[in-house]
Amino acid sequence: MTPGTVVRVNGPVVEAEGLAGVAMRELVEVGRRRLPGEVIALESGLAIVQVYEYTGGTRPGDPVARTGRPLSAELGPGLVGGVFDGMLRRLSGAGDFLGADERISALDRSRRWRFLPAADAGGHVSAGALLGVVQESQALEHRVQVPPGVDGRLDWLSGEREVDVDEPIATVGGIEVALAHRWPVRLPRPYRERLEGRVPLSTGQRVLDLLYPIARGSTAAVPGGFGTGKTVLLQQMAKWCDADVIVYVGCGERGNEMADALHELRELEDPRTGTSLLARTVLIANVSNMPVLAREASVHTGVTVAEYFRDMGYDVVLIADSTSRWAEALREVASRTEQLPAEEGYPASLASELASFYERAGRVRTLGGREASVSIVGAVSPPGGDMTEPVTAHTQRFVRDFWWLDRDLAYARHYPAVGWGQSWSRDAPALAEWHFLEGDAAWGSRRERALGLLAEADRLESVAQLVGATAMPDRERLVLLAGRLLREAVLQQSALSELDAYCAPAKQSALLDLVLALHDRFGELLVRGVPASQIESLDFSEVIRARETTPPDGGAELARVAERALSRLEELL
Repeated sequence: MTPGTVVRVNGPVVEAEGLAGVAMRELVEVGRRRLPGEVIALESGLAIVQVYEYTGGTRPGDPVARTGRPLSAELGPGLVGGVFDGMLRRLSGAGDFLGADERISALDRSRRWRFLPAADAGGHVSAGALLGVVQESQALEHRVQVPPGVDGRLDWLSGEREVDVDEPIATVGGIEVALAHRWPVRLPRPYRERLEGRVPLSTGQRVLDLLYPIARGSTAAVPGGFGTGKTVLLQQMAKWCDADVIVYVGCGERGNEMADALHELRELEDPRTGTSLLARTVLIANVSNMPVLAREASVHTGVTVAEYFRDMGYDVVLIADSTSRWAEALREVASRTEQLPAEEGYPASLASELASFYERAGRVRTLGGREASVSIVGAVSPPGGDMTEPVTAHTQRFVRDFWWLDRDLAYARHYPAVGWGQSWSRDAPALAEWHFLEGDAAWGSRRERALGLLAEADRLESVAQLVGATAMPDRERLVLLAGRLLREAVLQQSALSELDAYCAPAKQSALLDLVLALHDRFGELLVRGVPASQIESLDFSEVIRARETTPPDGGAELARVAERALSRLEELL
């Protein structure tokens, strides 16, 4: 293919001519440093290219070479536990800005893997069929499958041996299959059928699992202003949710936050496998000091990696922090290519770009016949906490769960600061049915009671601030007391506590049952003539401290706390 030439450089956007036959979204190499770029527009013989590296030194007349393929991710064993940039190139250093020559390919060519065959040669195989396995990490078995688009007779399959990622391990219909292959990041990987999301994804965070649950294969947004705890909440999900694989995309975040996340994932022990949490995590770090346009590709790269592990039969959670900075990259591209701006300067295609990202989530039956899922959780950083700005407003249209972080709760040191005033979950009705079938018939009614109590306590709190709590009727004073216990004993959760950072479903239910039982008992005592002042004078500190004094799965210990608290109430009679 004859190379073209650069005719204009506008920051990270380059115009090139002479690229005969070039296609939209084709990957090209710009300048003598062969900077990677993607064709985003074709106009009157010119190709408009967004370059994913710093273009300093690039000038008109420099060569532009076609590659003949779209922007693709290199997929294979060795991704888990690694740190990559927005184009899935392994970062060989940490902390500082890395140039193109300091980034290496995603997979380690020097490493050899022990391949264990799991099929017999001679039969017909199609995409998704299992050929063998390699042990990628202590926590994850890498399943080597026939890549999408390959179908035919399994002519040859390697025996057990050490191979690198490029060595053929099978021949299918005359096509050699290796451990690694490439896949276009903007093209969703195929599957057999989409399944309903009726299985909960346990996050280990009580306010989410009890009030605003998310299903496997669903989508959630976490909007919140500066200082409300978005990154901490997402990192808690990455550490404690019960997914098989975590893909964490740091999209325009600060480098120190990604460094902290990497350090904690390496140090913390996975409660399911006993190994490091990093052994089931892929970290994509396109932080704020890296090229801004690679940020635009990073979320597509992340979801492609997530789909790759989904096709092996794993449940995957993709965490994008934050989609607002991804949208800012889209806005920069739009302004440099002189697109007509829409609201607040974002391109008119913002809604469709968000939709194309979130719609790649789902619980599916893979080509190989396994049930697996990709769940997507994206942080949103609205300027000044404005929930009406375009990114937040459009995101609400495409997600099934909305975890709104309340600034007032955060400033009151209530974490996680998920506000019950504007948060919602569309997955809750289906998950209530799942809990019913699993033997917890009261799950849905328990959730509704908790939400109703919070709403009523909030309404009465505004009245109490005007007239004083002691001037209110006894019943309303006890609603305020029960609401305080619900907030402090159940919904608050410390990410720094060894016993409270993660909460198992049994302990979650026991804590909520305890507070609701106390609320019911308050009403019974009031009917029997016990004044609210006597109930308020009791010491409920043991109930409030129970979340940090009982182990993460401490349902039995909480039963004893409940017995002592209810017995103290009985003494009032």
